[in-house]
Amino acid sequence: MAESDTVAGHTYSPAMDARTHEQTYRGFVRFVEIATGVVICWVLALAIGGIREAWLLAIVGVIVAGAAGAVGALAPAVGWRAPLVVGILLVLYLFFA
Repeated sequence: MAESDTVAGHTYSPAMDARTHEQTYRGFVRFVEIATGVVICWVLALAIGGIREAWLLAIVGVIVAGAAGAVGALAPAVGWRAPLVVGILLVLYLFFA
């Protein structure tokens, strides 16, 4: 197992940067949540294009899902909910159109 008490000749204390580690972890988890939502929206858009043969709507769905992912990334309060709204709309179109 690697030593954790020295890094490049300097003493290392895990408590020194615990806040930074937590912020990085939270940011990574938020990114994964948003990216997963966007990819699910892309798959739904492709299903709409393939099943309903509505390729123009599928293209619009991909673009809107990407924009929703950007909104979710820039507004932490919104987060994964922005792609969720797009996904719900795509599912509704897929099953009820």
